[in-house]
Amino acid sequence: MRLFPKKRDFFKMLADQAVKSEEGMAALKDFIEQVTEEKGNRVKEIEKEADEARRILVEELTKSFVTPIDREDIFALSRAIDDMVDYAKSTVNEMLLFKVKTNEHLKKMAQALCESAQHLCLAVQELKRKHKSCLQHLIRAKKVENYVEHLYHEALAELFQSKDFIYILKLREIYRHLSNAADRGDEAADIIGDIVVKIT
Repeated sequence: MRLFPKKRDFFKMLADQAVKSEEGMAALKDFIEQVTEEKGNRVKEIEKEADEARRILVEELTKSFVTPIDREDIFALSRAIDDMVDYAKSTVNEMLLFKVKTNEHLKKMAQALCESAQHLCLAVQELKRKHKSCLQHLIRAKKVENYVEHLYHEALAELFQSKDFIYILKLREIYRHLSNAADRGDEAADIIGDIVVKIT
């Protein structure tokens, strides 16, 4: 029996998850630049690794009596970060299944998501140090989310000019996955912002 409870580094676990999310978005960008099964499989591998990182965090969270920040915030941030990679996997699955070719809208959205994940990763890494630069990364991440929403509506406007109904259905779902990934990034930024207010 332990005299002192095991010390769990939740900041590191969240940072590990954020790194996986950044890797996932970078792999998604690479896949959308050139759609191949091999590149799609890389996204899927990262998604599995991200799921495992989240599983470990949640398991440790259930065992811990004391956490450095609110356990609800830890859980919610972990989920939002993980959801981004889940939507990357959904994008890959459907592009390969429906044999959807890439286009400039998809490339721009993937690039923006990659930048969002980078800023979120840096923000999470700064959390433990309570560094003010954390807020700068959040501002940039939220700006990227707004840009993705703009790209999403721009892409839909062009898509709906097509008369190919099946094509519209396929591509609309893929655009939606990327938009949802951006929404989760925005949610993660909001949660980090709340945490910063509480701990500083």
